[in-house]
Amino acid sequence: MDDWTQTLGTAPLLGIAAAAVAVILILIIRFRVHAFITLVVVSALTAIAAGVPMSAVYDTMSEGFGSTLASVAILVALGAMLGRLIEHSGGAKALADRMIDTFGEKRAPFALGVSALILGFPMFFDAGLVMMLPIVFAVARRLSSRSVLLYAIPTAAAFSVMHVFLPPHPGPVSATEFYEANLGLVLLVGLVIAFPLWYAAGAVWGRVAAARTPLPVPTLFGAVDDDQPTNPPRVGTVISLLLLPMLLILMNTGLNALGSIGAVDTDATWAAALSFLGTSAMALLIAVIVATFVLGHRRGEDGSALEKLLDSSLGPICSVVLITGAGGMFGGVLQASGIGAALEDSLADIGLPVFIAAYLIAVILRLAQGSATVALVTAAGLVSPAVLEGDFNALQVACIVLVTAAGSVFAGHVNDSGFWLVGRLLDMDVKTTLKTWTVQQALQSVIAFVLVGIIYLAASAV
Repeated sequence: MDDWTQTLGTAPLLGIAAAAVAVILILIIRFRVHAFITLVVVSALTAIAAGVPMSAVYDTMSEGFGSTLASVAILVALGAMLGRLIEHSGGAKALADRMIDTFGEKRAPFALGVSALILGFPMFFDAGLVMMLPIVFAVARRLSSRSVLLYAIPTAAAFSVMHVFLPPHPGPVSATEFYEANLGLVLLVGLVIAFPLWYAAGAVWGRVAAARTPLPVPTLFGAVDDDQPTNPPRVGTVISLLLLPMLLILMNTGLNALGSIGAVDTDATWAAALSFLGTSAMALLIAVIVATFVLGHRRGEDGSALEKLLDSSLGPICSVVLITGAGGMFGGVLQASGIGAALEDSLADIGLPVFIAAYLIAVILRLAQGSATVALVTAAGLVSPAVLEGDFNALQVACIVLVTAAGSVFAGHVNDSGFWLVGRLLDMDVKTTLKTWTVQQALQSVIAFVLVGIIYLAASAV
């Protein structure tokens, strides 16, 4: 590859990129081919079509795949383990109950949403939603609500916001890798927008949707919910475990920021050690180790039971990890073949800012094929060369990560597994799900675009 030079012009390269994206959509939507297989096949075909030497095609693919998984797989696995420990111990329900007691019955939707925001930091959307819905249904029954949407929409929206915008979830982590962004800054900006975004697209929209759509409480989990542990951990313990990795990662970011202005010698042993502990992987590893002791051994779980519990958390994330890695493979092929540079030139020629281009590409991919993960990793792969070769400061790059994530969540509909998950769990028909959940996802995307855009403009002015 070092001796190879791309001889194709911009138009043919962009045509190859467009054809590659179209093939991905056709294979996934029309022929229901698994996204992982699709991305691997299309990556190989794209490299060949772009003229990459046959002897270098596999190495180019594996390099993109491996470099993405090197960090993504560790973060996602550790995040899933932490979430499983909290769920199994009964800490999730204890936290939700405390939030309701604190805020009162009238603010129960707010309390459930805030609980989901906290729990959503380490937990995946679908796992968190399934875990919280029995609590949501119990609260709705106790308060005799005419529509369960008043409680369910804020809860589901909270998990969606955290899953889409906050590391260590695979979407923002993979986009961070593609754009070579500072993960601490991505986390910081994500935390800044998370609450106002959830409040507007979750809490407020939940009230509107509930007023428009009466929906009885489903009996999916039975009439009562009494299957939680009888001796859950204290709420303060759960909150401390959830805050621990965030504080460690922010410590890393703070030390780097102080080092950049000369206030701290980052080469000093103590600073290097603290920075190491604050790397995302180490922060989550420390949280998992602490949670294993606090929620496991101290509560009477033996080593074998804990091993099985943690192992059970890894199966559901395998598909997400592999799809993310395959998206990195596709992005790596686009960069190595020169297609990414051609995209950068074309964006410059039409005057479309990278910030807007990243959002629109992700929106188009999301609407076309459904998967937010595929939309995000594909869009990030297409746009990353323009970001890497552009003149952006660290905060701007973090904003581009999050605006790409915002596009990837736009208006999930019938080709999105999350659409069916929410609809079926809440016992809604397709029309009702479109009027409630699809609208929520569209609002979440647009409001996030506006909020991140404000921060991006402020960063541009610095």
